[in-house]
Amino acid sequence: MADEQIEDVPKCPECEPGLPGWMATFSDLVTLLLTFFVLLLSFAKTESSKYEAALGSIRKAFGGNVLKHGEVIQLGKSADDRPTMMEGQDMVRPFPIEFLTTEGLLDKHEVNRESTENLNQMRNNLDQYELKEQVDIYEVKEGIKVLVKNKIYFNQGNYKIKEISVEVFQKVINMMSKENWKIFVMGHAAKGERSKNGKLDSFQLSAKRASFVTNSLIRRGVSPGKITTVFYGDTRPLKLSGQSSSKLERRVEFILRKVDLHESGHKVSTQ
Repeated sequence: MADEQIEDVPKCPECEPGLPGWMATFSDLVTLLLTFFVLLLSFAKTESSKYEAALGSIRKAFGGNVLKHGEVIQLGKSADDRPTMMEGQDMVRPFPIEFLTTEGLLDKHEVNRESTENLNQMRNNLDQYELKEQVDIYEVKEGIKVLVKNKIYFNQGNYKIKEISVEVFQKVINMMSKENWKIFVMGHAAKGERSKNGKLDSFQLSAKRASFVTNSLIRRGVSPGKITTVFYGDTRPLKLSGQSSSKLERRVEFILRKVDLHESGHKVSTQ
């Protein structure tokens, strides 16, 4: 009886022959290759500056670590010179950049948060010391630069002051004495100008003028560590309406900054 039941069970029809087994592996390989080349294309169109800007825009957003690239001092950097995870408080610093995607669909201005904070602080300080009308503020890649409109002018061939706005000069001194900013004292001379006795050329004369003003700032309470003194001789003449004025070229100018660009940075490899 059992044999009869077994014989009554219908047999499965024979399967039709399909694709060979290696075809599935080949299809997976082609798909992976396509994905690989798409990734290569996307990386080829990515600029490092835009990548850093994107990293900077999301700093502190997740309260974790951010991967920082580039030849910079990194605690715990691996021996094979690979980038390492940085602490959450040492993020990649963004800078002003037009962030444009590879598809050209997004045009986003990434604002440097640190520069914005410095700009707001500078505006508050200028307002506090009544200097808002006496300066021009510029935002550059390196940060905030504040140019004092009022300059100190000197007699021909001399480093004795001829004309100065004492009120503005004193306001600058008050601000620099109490606030944490850097001041650049820049000495200039007129084209071909020499000292009265002929012993000093334009570079030496502009250096004397800048040094004279720097010593004046120090005597009035400005810390020497906040001052950078430079001189240009007659290499940077002023031009008004296409004509230079010898009187205006014999000058000392002031620039206020947050960071002294003459400070040493992190030494990197030449390779």
